[in-house]
Amino acid sequence: MRVQLARQLLDRQIVDADGLLLGKVDDVGFAFDAQGVPYVAYLLTGQGALGQRIGGRVGRLLVALADRFTEGASTPLRIPVDQVARIDSAVRLRARADELPGPPVETWLRRHLIDRIPGADRASG
Repeated sequence: MRVQLARQLLDRQIVDADGLLLGKVDDVGFAFDAQGVPYVAYLLTGQGALGQRIGGRVGRLLVALADRFTEGASTPLRIPVDQVARIDSAVRLRARADELPGPPVETWLRRHLIDRIPGADRASG
């Protein structure tokens, strides 16, 4: 599949197989094939990925916040490109949200904040 990254992929909503919004494509991760040709291997989402992409003072702040809320070096959520079913107005995945790892910052917030709220375990998700 040929895609113009900046126009057709970056900043698109990521939607799981059930139609649940998972975030936006904040960046991409590359790998190299046997001949050394680079290809997009992962979609990256999360504050750390966005901060690294935009750079500068604001980018460093986003990465620092993500690092703070993930107890160390934050790693963006990496979605393998083979999980992409199609790209239209959004990036639509074959996988369901519960089949993917949770976003690092959201996981930290849930563990350290949300789960400590009385009755949070009964809230609808």
